[in-house]
Amino acid sequence: MRLNRKRPPVGDLIFFGLCLAAGSYFTFAAIQGDYGVFRRMQIGAEAETLAAERGRLNNDVAHMTNLTHRMSDEYLDLDLLDQQARDVLGLARSDEIVIH
Repeated sequence: MRLNRKRPPVGDLIFFGLCLAAGSYFTFAAIQGDYGVFRRMQIGAEAETLAAERGRLNNDVAHMTNLTHRMSDEYLDLDLLDQQARDVLGLARSDEIVIH
């Protein structure tokens, strides 16, 4: 006679344990991995910061281009010429009082 004993389902437990481990790993990788959700949010914030900096730099370039054009031979800006003469050469007008 054979006794029918129920064995514990060890193979099933191992299979479900491996599936749980694999699922946990892929969930973690999807959230915090190199291409995960958190990294994507970080890249988006970096993109916004760099776009703002690019806008500021474009404004600086436009300002410097304007100043360069105003100092060129084709264009004479008397205010800029006066400012440069005061700053670089230390000149003053005859009706001004200079205090050192």
